[in-house]
Amino acid sequence: MKLYITPASPYARIVRIVILEKDLGSRIEIIPAQTRLANSPYYRINPSGRVPYLIRDDGVAMEESALICAWLDHLDGRPVFDLPHGDESWEPRRLQALATSITDGIAVWSREIARAPAERSPTLLQHEAERSRRMAALWEIEIEHQWMNGALNMAQITLACGLGLEARNPDLQWRPDHPKLSAWFDRLSARPSFAATAPPRHQ
Repeated sequence: MKLYITPASPYARIVRIVILEKDLGSRIEIIPAQTRLANSPYYRINPSGRVPYLIRDDGVAMEESALICAWLDHLDGRPVFDLPHGDESWEPRRLQALATSITDGIAVWSREIARAPAERSPTLLQHEAERSRRMAALWEIEIEHQWMNGALNMAQITLACGLGLEARNPDLQWRPDHPKLSAWFDRLSARPSFAATAPPRHQ
């Protein structure tokens, strides 16, 4: 199989972590893609130009990290990241939605910072900076939830990949005043699959 990524994408990192946790590394070739570039050859592979993008052994392609992760998790018939059944699924779903929300906002902010200074939107930058501060304050409370401290799950992976964009965004200052969230992140970041997929630092 082939997985197209960009090294800084938190969504691609989510999939790469699942690949390592499921010991699928020998079955999947990781290929860097050129995105946000006019006439990139990658657009002939994936017309949307987004990552991650998985081309399965049968030639069928899949886009969107949650879908790819679920498919990979079930590949061996022994899924470990499925949600609980019935009413027990609502809390994990709620936390997954919050993790996705903060990650999406930080990703938008980080992409805007990567643009040329003259092309950046001050309004967008301010909006996402303020959103990240509000969400970090919320997560300082939610991080004590048992779902965020038990067996590794997709909410934990998603949140850590969002917060990990601090390596790419020097203005992302979510650690001050959030010691519990910071300690949680540092513990998870030491896990081999997280350490191996850490995003490159901003230059």
